[in-house]
Amino acid sequence: MNVMTNPISAPVLKERGLDVVLADGQSHYFNYYWLRDNCPSSFSSTTRERSFDIFHLEDAPTPITAEVTGDALEIVWSGEDHVTQFPLSLLETYATAGPRQDPADLPREAWFGDHFPNVPRFSQPELVADPQVRRKWIEAMLVEGFAILTDMPDSDAALTETAKLIGEVRPTFFGDYFDVKTYINPTNTAYTSAALELHTDTPAEEHAPGIQFLHCRANSVQGGESLYADGVAVANDFRQRDPEGFKLLSEVSVPFYCEHDDYDMRSRQTVIELDQHGAVSGLTISQHMLDIIDLDQELLDRYYPAFCRFGRMLQEDKYMMHFLMQAGECMVFDNHRIVHGRAAYSATSGDRYLRGCYTDRAEMRSVYRALVSEGRFKA
Repeated sequence: MNVMTNPISAPVLKERGLDVVLADGQSHYFNYYWLRDNCPSSFSSTTRERSFDIFHLEDAPTPITAEVTGDALEIVWSGEDHVTQFPLSLLETYATAGPRQDPADLPREAWFGDHFPNVPRFSQPELVADPQVRRKWIEAMLVEGFAILTDMPDSDAALTETAKLIGEVRPTFFGDYFDVKTYINPTNTAYTSAALELHTDTPAEEHAPGIQFLHCRANSVQGGESLYADGVAVANDFRQRDPEGFKLLSEVSVPFYCEHDDYDMRSRQTVIELDQHGAVSGLTISQHMLDIIDLDQELLDRYYPAFCRFGRMLQEDKYMMHFLMQAGECMVFDNHRIVHGRAAYSATSGDRYLRGCYTDRAEMRSVYRALVSEGRFKA
């Protein structure tokens, strides 16, 4: 028995674009500029960059003919010797407006103070040797924002090698690297033996670094327990507990600063950070680097109580993870999501030395995309 199929409808040419029927059986409209600019031949398979410059067209792109041939839309353009072969599958990807699917846009999983036994752990030599282990590490960072690396060699080079697995070392006004020790004349509370409240690093920078590495080289002192909390977990609960306070902390920016003899860094940030979906993506908070808040005093009647309620939530046992770092471990965490601090310690009771650096979140997401997909323009 012969099965009759409906013939493919011919594209309908309009003034500024055309209608074409796609696999869903529906007619979809595409603009001529967009079709000409995104012709597959517009992209170099070598550089994977756009090689066609639409600015050089003297007239608006207009088709002479357009038809569906096999699995492609074929367009013969007027005024230029060019034919576009546009895969229908690619048209289907862009038939509905919106950003293309991003494999690095993974849903976050909030965690709480009892999370330490379940923290994702990875051996540094395995990360170096195996791209698939790196993929799992980055997935853990995207989803949970925190991981512990083990078997770190006791060297400066090991930290650099590890950081470069997910991006270039990102300098701050403190330099490319920082050493957390007890200093005689400290320029930062971290360089003392005093307790360090939960915070995110370098909030005074306009764009604070995204990923922080803390390589523990020695830790034999009495005290100095590490403190970590998931800002996403706290802010999500704060959103439910105090909707008006959440709105203030996620919409009103406040000043942060860091100054000493040869620098004076300033920025304005919201305490709660939201992503493109409106979901909590992290925090910017540091009592040591919060500047004198310059908001209208009547606004402060509402802002300060909300700020303090949120700050007290950060300290609740429900959220705070306590543990003692061991030499040979490296804490890696999202500096825009994970707040960290430490308990006070006795500076004369032993040796405590952490070496740290930063990379950017965008570079980490870039590495992840390259690990899980080939991209669109590879020959």
